[in-house]
Amino acid sequence: MLILLPPSETKRDGGAGDPLAIDTLGFPGLGRVRRDVLRAVAKLSRNREASIAALKLGPKQAAEVDRNRAIPTSPTMPALERYTGVLYDALDAPGLTAEQRAFAHETVAVHSALLGLVAAGDSIPAYRLSFDSRLSVEKGVATLKKRWAPAVAETLEQREGLILDLRSEGYAALGPAPLRDHVHYVRVLARDESGTVRALNHFNKQAKGLFTRALVEAGTDFSGTGELLAWAREEGYDLSCALDGRELNLIVPEVVGSAGNLRAVLR
Repeated sequence: MLILLPPSETKRDGGAGDPLAIDTLGFPGLGRVRRDVLRAVAKLSRNREASIAALKLGPKQAAEVDRNRAIPTSPTMPALERYTGVLYDALDAPGLTAEQRAFAHETVAVHSALLGLVAAGDSIPAYRLSFDSRLSVEKGVATLKKRWAPAVAETLEQREGLILDLRSEGYAALGPAPLRDHVHYVRVLARDESGTVRALNHFNKQAKGLFTRALVEAGTDFSGTGELLAWAREEGYDLSCALDGRELNLIVPEVVGSAGNLRAVLR
């Protein structure tokens, strides 16, 4: 099983790990593109004004350029702890046991615009780069999509078994998941009091984080869709295949409230 997560714009500073070592990261087939993107980011970061424009930074975000300049020497921390925000707060990686961390490292990957797919426990630095960032203000420079999509798609094609894609559409475009059985995009929907089902907006990321946490806590490397759906039924999750078989719908009651409220009604 592989659970694909989007990264977040916000990231923790610091870390206790040694600087980034490409050869230690998971998904080693992405090494060439990783080095290519890192070189492009290093070149871009030498020009502050160009970086601000290419990264679409506001007046108060100029320090993000310094983050990118420091990538080669910055301390690192596990990917699941580096990213912050609604999804990662709900996943609560610091609260995982050692056994759960080991399971997450084998089954959870974050799709970074800088490094491609990184395993949950991979040590990565703080950086600033999004799926729609430019690597240069010059024309003719390959986009992140052109650099990443073929390599990530090939990597995912080679991955056997169940793949659950919880990425946003922007990051999914940086490496489409294969079109085959047991590969699903997970869509979070809400059911209101009348029974009407619609897209869940504000709590979408939170629900994905909580669901990922539940899968990690379960500690089961599901071999296929059937096993996952059987587990979901037993655990009380409203998870089902869409008519096209490509998507899985995770339906939660419509709520307005805190993370605790959503946790209580997710299943």
